[in-house]
Amino acid sequence: MKISLNWLNDYIDLSGTTIAEISDKLTSAGLEIEEIIDQRKIFNNIVVGYVKEKQMHPNADKLTLCKVSDGQNVFNVICGAPNVDTGQKIPFAKIGATIPENNFKIAKVKIRGEVSEGMICSERELGISDNHDGIMVLSERAEVGKNLSDELGLNDVILDINVTPNRSDALSHIGVARDLSAIFNKQLKIPEIKFTESDNNINKLASVEILNYIDCPRYFAKVVTDVRINESPEWLKKKLLNVGLRPINNIVDITNFVLYETGQPLHAFDLDLLANKKIIVRNEKEKVKFTTLDDKEREITSTDLMICDGKCSVAVAGVMGGKNSEVTINTKNILIESAYFNPSAIRKTSKRLGLSTDASYRFERGVDPSIAPYAANRAAQLMRELTGGTIAKDSIDIYPKKIIPRKVSLRFNRITRILGFEIPKESIQQILKNLQFNIFKNVNSQIEVEVPTFRPDIEREIDLIEEVARIYGYDKIPPVNKISITLEERVYQNTFDDKLRDIMVSLGFFEIVSNSLQKEETANKFGTAINVLNPKSYEMASVRTSLIPGMLITIKKNLNVQEKNLRFFEIGQIFNRIKDGKLIDFSDFIEESKLLIGITGKAVESEWYEKDRQFDFYDLKESVEQTLEFFFTNIKCIEKFYKDGNDLFEYYFEKEFNGKKIGIGGKIKKEILDYFDITQDVYVFDFNLDILKQIELPIKKYQELLKYPKVIRDFAIIIDKKTDNSDVMKFILKNSLNVLKNIKLFDIFESESLGKDVKSLAFQLEFWNSEKTLTEEEVDKYFWDMIEKTKNKFNAKLRGE
Repeated sequence: MKISLNWLNDYIDLSGTTIAEISDKLTSAGLEIEEIIDQRKIFNNIVVGYVKEKQMHPNADKLTLCKVSDGQNVFNVICGAPNVDTGQKIPFAKIGATIPENNFKIAKVKIRGEVSEGMICSERELGISDNHDGIMVLSERAEVGKNLSDELGLNDVILDINVTPNRSDALSHIGVARDLSAIFNKQLKIPEIKFTESDNNINKLASVEILNYIDCPRYFAKVVTDVRINESPEWLKKKLLNVGLRPINNIVDITNFVLYETGQPLHAFDLDLLANKKIIVRNEKEKVKFTTLDDKEREITSTDLMICDGKCSVAVAGVMGGKNSEVTINTKNILIESAYFNPSAIRKTSKRLGLSTDASYRFERGVDPSIAPYAANRAAQLMRELTGGTIAKDSIDIYPKKIIPRKVSLRFNRITRILGFEIPKESIQQILKNLQFNIFKNVNSQIEVEVPTFRPDIEREIDLIEEVARIYGYDKIPPVNKISITLEERVYQNTFDDKLRDIMVSLGFFEIVSNSLQKEETANKFGTAINVLNPKSYEMASVRTSLIPGMLITIKKNLNVQEKNLRFFEIGQIFNRIKDGKLIDFSDFIEESKLLIGITGKAVESEWYEKDRQFDFYDLKESVEQTLEFFFTNIKCIEKFYKDGNDLFEYYFEKEFNGKKIGIGGKIKKEILDYFDITQDVYVFDFNLDILKQIELPIKKYQELLKYPKVIRDFAIIIDKKTDNSDVMKFILKNSLNVLKNIKLFDIFESESLGKDVKSLAFQLEFWNSEKTLTEEEVDKYFWDMIEKTKNKFNAKLRGE
C-alpha cells in the first residue's frame, strides 16, 4: 500500500523526523517498508515544456516534428501522440532524463532521418496513471522550464508498505499515523467533522433494508443533494495521484480520498437512478448478469451479496458498483454508502469473480464497523465544501446486532516474563493509549483493556504484549550476557522420517512432495473425502485421502517430459472421514502417516552386455523387503498374496507384523491409470508408518572381530525331490554343535543322471570357536558327524559316493 508522507503530516507532526528513521521504526513495528519513492528524483530532468511549432514528419505519416522550449533553449522533438499541438504546455523529458514507466533513458537519437532531442510524455509514461491515449497536457498557467515535480506537486515521498493480512487497520493514512503517534509518542490529529444539515430529512429521500444481516451487519447511509459534478481541486488530485489513483470527478475522488484516509470503503450512488429511492442488501435468488463500473458483464450467483434498489442490483457489495447507478456529469443527488460486510462473504465473491479492488481488499481483511458513520460524514462534509451540495438531515444506520469491543486483561509481570525484561508501567499504558486502546480499569498488578473494533486481531493477553513490544522497540531489548539452562536429552520428532528418507534415497528412489489438497472426486475415489470449508479452487476442495493420486500426478508430469523410468517415494499425512455428516470432533475422522513407494518404466535399460527389462511385481516386492530389512534388520513379517485385485490393484500383496497390517501394494489397475492419463504400468506399495513406528528398533550392539579363524567346508547330498530345502537347513543347525555358526545353500541341481525324483543340494558350512582355534581333526569330526545324521534323517546320500 502506498502512503504519502505529505498526507501523513495532516494527522501527525513529523517535522524533525528523517525518512530513514520513519522507515526503520515502521518496519521494526511490523509495517515493512518495501520501497521509498522520492518523487523529486523520479522526475529529475523532466520539466514543463512549451510546443512552439508542429509539423508532419517528412518520412512518417504518424509522426510529427515539434519545436519544444524549456524556457531557455528550443529542442527538436519527434512525437507520435495524436493530441500534440502548437501552444500546449507539456511534460518534457530532456536528454539524460529517465522515464519512470520503463526506466528508459532519454538520449539524442535519429528517427526516420530526423533528430529528436527529448520526449513529450503521457501520464502512463510518467507513472501518474494508466492513461496512454495521448500526451499529458498541462494547465495554461504552468511555468515553462519549471521542474515537473514542483509543477504537479509531485514532490512527495511515497512509502510502499507491505501490510500483513491481520493489520487491516494499517490500510489507511490515519492507521499508519496511529502507529507513528505511538512510536514517537506524538499526538494523533483526527479531522473534525463540522457541517450544517438541511431541514429535509433523509428518511423522506431514501430508505435502506437489509435482508442478509450475517453478511451485512451494518449499513450506514448519508444523502447529499444538489451537488455539482466537476473536476476536483488541485490539492485533492495531487493527494490521489501521489498514491497511484487517477482523479475522475469530485464525487468519486472524495470517496477514494476518504478510503485512503480512514480505511473505510465508500460508494456514491446517483440517488435519482435508484428505483423507489431504496437500497436493499440481499443475495440474488438465481444466476443473473450484471454490468460493473468497468463495463464488464459478470455472472452473479446466489452466494454473492448484492446492493439492490427497488427493482434490480446496482452494486456487487464490497467489490464494485454497477454501471446502472454510476455518478455522471448529470448527477444531482448522492447517496453515500458506508457499510460493514462480512470479510468471508466479500472474499468469496471477489475470488469467484476474479475481481479485486481497493474496497474488496479492505473488506476481505475486515474494516472497522465503528468507523462507518465517521467516514460517511467526512465524505458528506467534503461534498458540501467541494460540490456546493446540501447535506440532508440525519442519517440511516441499520445496525441490529452491535459488535461489542473485546475486553482483555494484561498483567505487568506477564510482560516481563514473556519479553525477558521490564518495561515501565507508565510506558506500557501510554503505548496502549496512543494506539487508541481504552484502559478502563487499572490496579497495581494489571490493567483491563478494551480493544477497539478496528483491531479484530487482538484477542488475548499475548497479543497485547506483542503490541507493547513492537511499539516499545525490539532494539531496546537489553543484551543477555549469561543464560543458564538445564541439559536434557533432545527429542527430535523427525528422526524416524529422516532415517526412512535416507534409506529410500540409498535404494535409488527420489522423494516427491505432492499437494495435500485434492479434487473431491479424486479424494472419494481413493477414500472418504473431507471437504475444505473455504477451498481456493475446485482442484483443492478436499484434504487428501491417499498419497497415490499425488504419486500418479507426478508420474504423469514426468512422462510428459519423456522421463519414463521412475522410482519415487513420498512421506505424508492422509485424512479419511469415519462418520457421515458434519465433523464435530477428532473422532469423526482418522489421520494416518504414510510412506508410499512407486516404480514404473524400465528396471534395466539396454546395454551391450544385457537387455532392457520393465519393472514388475517382483521389483516392487524386493524394494519393500529392502526397506524393511534396512530399517528393522531381520524383521519377521507375514505375507499375503492376492491374485484377484481390489478397486485399486489388479493383483497385490500385504505385509503383517504381530497381526497388524503394515502395508499393501501391487499393480495399479488400468482404469485408475487411464483416469490420470498414464499409459505404462505402475507398481506402488503403501506403508502405514503409524504401525511401523510401534515396532521397536533393534538396539545397536558392539561386536568385536573374531580372534580365531573360520573353517569353511562344502558338501552336497542327493535327496528326495519333495523334501523342503529349509527343513534340511534347520535340521543341520539344530543337530550340530555350537561351533557350526552358519549354513548357506549355494546350489540346487536336478538331472536324469542323478536319478528319478531326486535333487542335489550343495551347502557351505562355517565353523569357528570364540575361545580357541579349531583343529582339522575337530572340524572333520563335527563335519562328518553332521553328514551322517543328515543322511539318516532324510534317507539321503553324499554326492560322489
